[in-house]
Amino acid sequence: MNKTIEVRFFMFLSDLYKERKWDNPLQLDIGETISGTALLEKLHVPLERVEVLMVNGKAVCPVLANIHAGDRVAVLPPGTPGPYRMMLGFRKME
Repeated sequence: MNKTIEVRFFMFLSDLYKERKWDNPLQLDIGETISGTALLEKLHVPLERVEVLMVNGKAVCPVLANIHAGDRVAVLPPGTPGPYRMMLGFRKME
């Protein structure tokens, strides 16, 4: 059984691919389930550098996200331009 997720980084976070020599998208083995904050810790991405996770196309605050094997995750930083915020269905999450 596949226990991986697909992770994509956007805007200035996309520099992580080059800096860390990661494939784009990053395929990551997580086992069964991982929280959004645990995922960011595993990837060594500080929580303050992330505004929202898009899990299978749905905006979720990183501290509330539960990610399961097979999920597709997009990591978006603070400062995503206004029109994209509306199209993606999120606004600044405290």
